[in-house]
Amino acid sequence: MSRRVTKASGSNFYYAFLFLPKPKREAIYAVYAFCRLSDDLVDEVKAGGDPAAALTRWRQELDIDFHGGAGHPVIAAVGQAARRFHIPKAYFQELLNGMEMDLTRARYATFEELYSYCYRVASVVGLICIEIFGYRNPGTKMYAERLGIAFQLTNILRDLALDARRGRIYLQQDELKRFGYTEDELLAGSYNDAFVELMRFQCGRTRDFFRAASAALPAEDTRSLLAAEIMRAIYYRLLLKIERERYDVFNGDISLGKTRKLLLASTLWLRSALTSWHRRRSTGGAPTYPQP
Repeated sequence: MSRRVTKASGSNFYYAFLFLPKPKREAIYAVYAFCRLSDDLVDEVKAGGDPAAALTRWRQELDIDFHGGAGHPVIAAVGQAARRFHIPKAYFQELLNGMEMDLTRARYATFEELYSYCYRVASVVGLICIEIFGYRNPGTKMYAERLGIAFQLTNILRDLALDARRGRIYLQQDELKRFGYTEDELLAGSYNDAFVELMRFQCGRTRDFFRAASAALPAEDTRSLLAAEIMRAIYYRLLLKIERERYDVFNGDISLGKTRKLLLASTLWLRSALTSWHRRRSTGGAPTYPQP
């Protein structure tokens, strides 16, 4: 079920997971499916539904599974992955805290406030993933945190129109005011000079987080984090596309095709395999390749 949820979503992450060894791939599918279904409890609410109550029940199922009970198949898969890869339960709880924020607030006054939200819904996912990918240097946690922020900021910029239809504005109130762009204009999808300058600033900050993530990646963990680097490549190109479209996220198609994402993933996998081959050849060992 977890793989089906991940593939059906059309997520950018799916293409990064293809080259993982099977046990890690199955664990990542479980984590992604958990994130996807948790998000749907908040965003895909049926008429008359109570998302807060649904999220509470979801939390309870998570607690039951972590205490050895049987629950939803996706949560059962997440529990299995958490036990196998020693992922702290607190990460999943913090992720749900982030989802819950979407039920309690629709505006953020400053970037510091938004950072807390991004950390919970994205950086925590990165911290979960690196436990599955494997790492040796504790500094890799900073890489995961910064990369998560970069991903979520990219999502926010790409999805401005969708979020506005849900009544949510993630661009901070102080920066809207600074650039002279109003909430009403954003909710109406108004594309003007003030919006372009606001978005130029937002994209610049997002680029900074991508750079900070790259700078924080320890050399000894580069190979084990190939899947994360594939995700970074895909998301960074999404950011570049926003810039090429002159920030017109209200009318442009801000996405990458399946072929492009698969090509990116394959290219990075091949580059990693060749690097490993050359390294082993230079040291006299037998070449190895990342196993699908």
